Amino acid sequence: MEWKEFLEKRLKIIRPIITPVLFVVACIGFYYLKSAILGSILLCIFLLFSITEYLSSVKEEEIIDEKVEQIKVDINENINSNIFNLIFPVSIIKESGEIFWSNKEFRKFIPEEDPSGLNIVSIARGLNISRLLACDRDLHQKIKIVDSLYIVYASRIEGYDLDENLYIVYFNDISNFKNIDNTKESIMLIEVDNLAEVLENTLESDRPMLVADVEKSINAYAQRLKAMITKYDTNKYVLSVQDKYIDEEINNKFSILKEISEIDRGNKFEVTLSIGIGRGGTCPLENNNFATTAKELALGRGGDQVAIKNNDKIKFFGGNTREIEKRTRVRARVVSHSIKELIYESSNVLIIGHKNPDMDCFGSSIGLSSVVKQLGKQCNIILGKDVSAIEYFLGKLKSDSRYDNLFISVEEAYEQINEKTLLIIVDVHNSSYILERGIVDKVQRKIIIDHHRRSPDTVEGAILSYIEVYASSTSEMVTEVIQYMVQRPNLTRLEAEGLLAGIFMDTKGFSFKAGVRTFDAASFLRASGADTIEVKKMFMDNLEDFLIIADTIKTAEVNNNLAIAVAPEGLKKSFMAARAADELLNISGINVCFVLININGDTVISGRSIGEINVQVILEELGGGGHMNMAGVQLSNTTIEEAKIKLKESIEKHLKVGE
Repeated sequence: MEWKEFLEKRLKIIRPIITPVLFVVACIGFYYLKSAILGSILLCIFLLFSITEYLSSVKEEEIIDEKVEQIKVDINENINSNIFNLIFPVSIIKESGEIFWSNKEFRKFIPEEDPSGLNIVSIARGLNISRLLACDRDLHQKIKIVDSLYIVYASRIEGYDLDENLYIVYFNDISNFKNIDNTKESIMLIEVDNLAEVLENTLESDRPMLVADVEKSINAYAQRLKAMITKYDTNKYVLSVQDKYIDEEINNKFSILKEISEIDRGNKFEVTLSIGIGRGGTCPLENNNFATTAKELALGRGGDQVAIKNNDKIKFFGGNTREIEKRTRVRARVVSHSIKELIYESSNVLIIGHKNPDMDCFGSSIGLSSVVKQLGKQCNIILGKDVSAIEYFLGKLKSDSRYDNLFISVEEAYEQINEKTLLIIVDVHNSSYILERGIVDKVQRKIIIDHHRRSPDTVEGAILSYIEVYASSTSEMVTEVIQYMVQRPNLTRLEAEGLLAGIFMDTKGFSFKAGVRTFDAASFLRASGADTIEVKKMFMDNLEDFLIIADTIKTAEVNNNLAIAVAPEGLKKSFMAARAADELLNISGINVCFVLININGDTVISGRSIGEINVQVILEELGGGGHMNMAGVQLSNTTIEEAKIKLKESIEKHLKVGE
């Protein structure tokens, strides 16, 4: 069979050649046989046969060409017809995004006009053209048009000689599948953040029932959410929950926080929870990492709240319970030892605080610089240009030769940085509020000491983060630490007064967040020579400042025990807003107040509270931070009126949700 097929193929190739060859041989034979007439006749027959064969082949080729062209037309018509009548929208666009052609489904987006010539972005708003033209399906985009959700991707039209590239854009309707997200699993980590403190202040006979009530409430909560729950420590639980139940809890403002706080077994303190939720990740492992980060944030902000981390977005709920002071100094001792070892391993130490430093920031810097020098290391404090809030104390230090060369500018700090430089960040952990972010990024070895509630915008890469929200001030924390760093801290009177002034300022004269450890620290500083009269002088207002504060208070708008005041125009001292806010709280009938001041186009807002309203979460919404009772924010390129509108919106939002 193989030989037969081979011969047939060869004959097909040879056959067109055999006939002409035979005619030619026959004609030559006749001429040799002296029969020219027969040879001529045979030649004419050959020519006639060849012409007929040629005409026949030409006609056949024309017929074939016509059929091919007709087939092409039919195919194109069918393709156009099929694409035009596809059940999902399709369009052809130019590189600029201009619509070149569209099918019937696409034209339903704007039935009143022909979309040709329009830019596709005007129809599919939010579409990223450059990402679309990459023609990578992994880079598809989800776009909502009218009431439907589409996955949009494109492919380039190849094989045509065109002046401009054309792309087919496909719109795949996934509206019927959008509820699938509700079946995704989120990870919830629950920690009873103050169980040890609550049990310590509860009668021993009531402790088992208290623990049982807490466990019963958390397990009942898990059942309501139809969640898998596992207890992995004495006060810690992990839950796997469907996303749709998380959405329901967001609407309910996480009622579990209130339920737990209402447990009463003779305990002196309310039981509180810190909950971290991770959602939106590509896998359970990623959601668990999100939940861990969220719970750390909730704990770092004082507990009694829920933090939800959805990729880069973080939301907080709750946070209205005052922090419980931890009486043990174990962590302070451990941290102080670690700081001492890091100082010994460093070539030099730089101390930096936040923008527009106050006495808590500056006083804690002075205290640390003293102990660093006692450890035999070079130390400098970085100061910016705005030092109006610390001007009085800074002047006293500069008049003392012992503090020559202690303070350096930002530019000088850059010159002193090397691989072994240690940077200590005090009274701030929010990267956007640090005096100079570039220095933080450049230094590899960093320590954070702060008492503010944790912010999502925390400085990353710190070797040691000592953030305790229960502490009254950073100065209190530093006072404790330096007592363990050296056996006998040799503080000068000025250094002790700087630390005491920091505590005095943040506690408002020992009236806010002043616990046992606060007075212990103040006692140590007093024993080190701090003069309370000198500390008081640092916060005394001159007549001009007092009149400005009075004018600011006059502008106060009071509604439901909440006051909003605006400082006079032309004022260049940002700390005056804080002074005015403090004075407003001394007025009967005002439990919460906000003071706004505009300086060089930026608006500074200081918030104060003595009630249950958390000013920190209100100003955090605007990009600020602080504590439940004291917070602030600076809005760049914002007028007073614009800032007031944003403030009122945030107040309304958080009062509405009970924060």
